[in-house]
Amino acid sequence: MDAEATAAEAPVEAPEAAAEVAPEEEIETRVAVEPEPEPVAEPEAMPVTAPATFSKENVLHVEGLTKSFDEKLAVDQLDLTVNVGAFYGIVGPNGAGKTTTLSMMTGLLRPDSGTVHVYGAEVWDDPVVAKRNMGVLPDRLKLFERLTGAQALYYAGVLRGLDEPTVRKRTTDLAAAFGIEDSLGRLVTDYSAGMTKKVALAAAMIHSPRLLVLDEPFESVDPVSAATVTEILKNYVNAGGTVVLSSHSMDLVQRICDHVAVIVNGVVLADGTMDEVRAGRSLEERFVELAGGRKHVEGLEWLHSFSD
Repeated sequence: MDAEATAAEAPVEAPEAAAEVAPEEEIETRVAVEPEPEPVAEPEAMPVTAPATFSKENVLHVEGLTKSFDEKLAVDQLDLTVNVGAFYGIVGPNGAGKTTTLSMMTGLLRPDSGTVHVYGAEVWDDPVVAKRNMGVLPDRLKLFERLTGAQALYYAGVLRGLDEPTVRKRTTDLAAAFGIEDSLGRLVTDYSAGMTKKVALAAAMIHSPRLLVLDEPFESVDPVSAATVTEILKNYVNAGGTVVLSSHSMDLVQRICDHVAVIVNGVVLADGTMDEVRAGRSLEERFVELAGGRKHVEGLEWLHSFSD
């Protein structure tokens, strides 16, 4: 008998790895007695709710905002409420905490304590919703200098989720409104400070936000351009938008704003309608009074001797 026939007649043994199959009843019993795993508790999400004092008329609600730098208190338990359609000015001396306050309002700087709600959404708990409603012109904003003005606006629009045709249409409209049509093809690095400010302001408005927060929007802007910006902002407010801006110009704030807050040493000393805060005086007079009065200058008699 040859080898192939011998191999064919040999019995085939089951592999050692094969296990006996348990009866069906035993399988069911095993499954029944196996303990169920304990459910893992998911961490509770922080509730994103508006404060008790928030109303549908509130665009911006700031409560207990506090910030320190190297143990120096910059903003101290600041409260502020801005209603729909307000043109709200924030004034104060240098170092009063205006820029720090606006930076915390817009989510650019985290506060040590306190909350900021924009249309009911907390800026730090629900930043996407809160920032969707805001257009921001920060202090000392730096645009990408190697982009043209048109590219900078396109970049801002796309970041806000606008499609290309919408961005290009709005860029054209904003350029015409700000009088910068002929400059859009130039690099930002070649712009003057005033031109850069206008492009930055246009970028803050391109997504049609409900709230504009502007830190010194008229700084480095010539009087003609300032008049143009003022008209654009007034039309925006008349259409239902809300503006919060800071400025050192008391006369400008008195002319264009209907509400104002005076901040000194990180504390709101007065806020309300323009007439309420002014109390029958000019805003500058009221501001000087709240800020501590005019300082009596002495020791400069030599200045009047005039050198030959």
